[in-house]
Amino acid sequence: MPDEKQAKRIHIAGRVQGVGYRYFAQGVAAQIGLAGYVRNLPDGGVEVYAVGTLAQLRALLGELRRGPRQAVVQDVSETDANMIPAFASGFSIKYDD
Repeated sequence: MPDEKQAKRIHIAGRVQGVGYRYFAQGVAAQIGLAGYVRNLPDGGVEVYAVGTLAQLRALLGELRRGPRQAVVQDVSETDANMIPAFASGFSIKYDD
């Protein structure tokens, strides 16, 4: 079903830390109406966990490939993910402790 919600874990590689990428992803996801989070990864990449319809997730992927002006996106990969109830509403930037 195209309107059924699903979850994806998306990894973005390249020059994506220190260039406003998390704020960009949060803004795009909120505008599209997705739930989930974005966070920096120790490997220099960024991870997005997103919950939404297939059309919403496709729209997000297109924007993540583009990124903000200062970013240099080299690769975007996605995998199916389990639904995490704690991130089923709203979209936030997750900061590691």
